[in-house]
Amino acid sequence: MKAYIFPGQGSQFSGMGKDLYERSEEARILFEKANDILGFRITDIMFSGSDEELKQTKVTQPAIFLHSVILASITPDLNPDMVAGHSLGEFSALVTAGVLSFEDGVRLVSKRALAMQRACEINPSTMAAVLSSLPDEQVAQLCEQVRQETGEIVVAANYNCPGQLVISGSHEGVRIAGERLKEAGAKRVLPLPVGGAFHSPLMEPAREELAAAIEVTPFHTAKFPVYQNVNAQPATQIDAIKTNLIAQLTAPVRWTQSVQAMRADGATLFVECGPGKVLQGLVKKIDAAAETAGV
Repeated sequence: MKAYIFPGQGSQFSGMGKDLYERSEEARILFEKANDILGFRITDIMFSGSDEELKQTKVTQPAIFLHSVILASITPDLNPDMVAGHSLGEFSALVTAGVLSFEDGVRLVSKRALAMQRACEINPSTMAAVLSSLPDEQVAQLCEQVRQETGEIVVAANYNCPGQLVISGSHEGVRIAGERLKEAGAKRVLPLPVGGAFHSPLMEPAREELAAAIEVTPFHTAKFPVYQNVNAQPATQIDAIKTNLIAQLTAPVRWTQSVQAMRADGATLFVECGPGKVLQGLVKKIDAAAETAGV
């Protein structure tokens, strides 16, 4: 059984999508449609922009989404048994599964990016990668202890793979948690170059904005199961998908658990669809017996 997986923020690079635009009329039409919806030529930045330009919030998320979804749309014989996406990538998975139209996906991703940027401005905050042999549960518990003792926000945000977990919260909360994690045996705690505490309670303003947009967007029953970040469980029905998608901005990305659930449900091949190979590496660290490939 094949699982198609879609990457999230951080996979962007200058030149992304240019080959798709040049070799496929179908891709070119979709890219130009996205330019019109967004109100600026995102393709110019994707194809020849600098790394700094690509890091703009209004660019990064739509760029990765477009690369992933358009690549999937022009891939012949694309017939997944299940799909999943890492954070932002969940929107790519939903379009591929027929839950959202391409146009509505572009609009929602753009609104998500801008809402997250505004939330970052309201609550200056950060994230850090924890590289360790500590159990995930211990990392999460330590973050909760810091919150209870100091009142600072810090949570386990991304369960990427065994030995790699991202924490998210206020600058002080992440600093204190990082020190305690190193004392507890973490090998390294690396600050991430992000503008805010994604997948934490500090994204509540963005969650509210995105929820309002989701509620007025047409959703459809999924053509195949979508394993969502919030609970790592398959969903096909509209109400469940919308509820999980709204919760996603303030809840952890349970990627380790999602891959494990797809494996348990029969997935043998994980095909990464989008820029980069980050997810293929994570899948192999979660389950070395799983096969991986890129489109």
